Amino acid sequence: MSEKSGIVILGIFAADTAYKAKRLPHIAETLMGSGFTLGPGGKGSNQAIAAAKAGGKVTFISRVGNDPFGAMALSAYAEAGVKANVMKMDGVSSGAAFIFVDEVSGDNAIIVAPGAAGLIGIEDVDANRAEIESAAIFMTQLEQPLEAAMHGLAMAKRVGATTIFNPAPARVIPDSIYGLCDFIVPNEVEAAELVGHAIETDEQARAAARTLVDRGAQAVIITLGKRGAYYHAAGQSEFVPAFAAGNVIDTTGAGDAFLGGFATAISEGQSPIEAVRFGCATAAIAVTRHGTAPAMPSRAEIDALLRST
Repeated sequence: MSEKSGIVILGIFAADTAYKAKRLPHIAETLMGSGFTLGPGGKGSNQAIAAAKAGGKVTFISRVGNDPFGAMALSAYAEAGVKANVMKMDGVSSGAAFIFVDEVSGDNAIIVAPGAAGLIGIEDVDANRAEIESAAIFMTQLEQPLEAAMHGLAMAKRVGATTIFNPAPARVIPDSIYGLCDFIVPNEVEAAELVGHAIETDEQARAAARTLVDRGAQAVIITLGKRGAYYHAAGQSEFVPAFAAGNVIDTTGAGDAFLGGFATAISEGQSPIEAVRFGCATAAIAVTRHGTAPAMPSRAEIDALLRST
């Protein structure tokens, strides 16, 4: 049997409509914004494009509508070099996201309507069994239905692929999912939701990671924004600092950039800590640019930042 290679990602596409303003409007208030962008997004889609641009061999499983946003998605995958195992559906719109970007800090708030991707089911996973069986990495999130994510993780574990689970957006998940995770990668907010306490200090991050390993995850990475990321597994724990790659313009998609970079590095055989550093470098570059998928850096840019530190 040939050696496993490549990355399979299950997730959603959503067209990102991003608005820059000084604050969110109140109910019944109209607020003037200072900028607008439209581009490809969705956590799984962003992660697929980030991984491909970072040098990974990527297959993306999803659904889109037979509409202009769906065409945008397929064009973005072709440009990034992502193999798109994406079902086009008539009579259902593609996903879309409202993104508020604070014009001063670059922080964001997001509402996602998954559209066609909300109909992803276990049949989409089963249709891609051969891809998953040959992949080194399987990665998914929680924007598509939970049962599809769990089915994909379980299948990947059975066939020996390394599983990466991004429990985002934050929601209640069954304890049985933890044992399917070689790596579970929440951000601070998502980790706090999972463990029931804030993640504001290093010790709280350590405690949360221990809890998730106790529930069955093999390794935990908590992304901590400008503080970097915390890695924890049996026998190894380490904080990996963030990189400085320029002025922070837009943090939308930073976690997706990290995950795409991390998955690529793991697929290449890098150690988990090396892969976390690679993910941090990927995210550091992405936040210096507007948009989500268009902001994802190339492999040359990531390698240059790593060499410079």
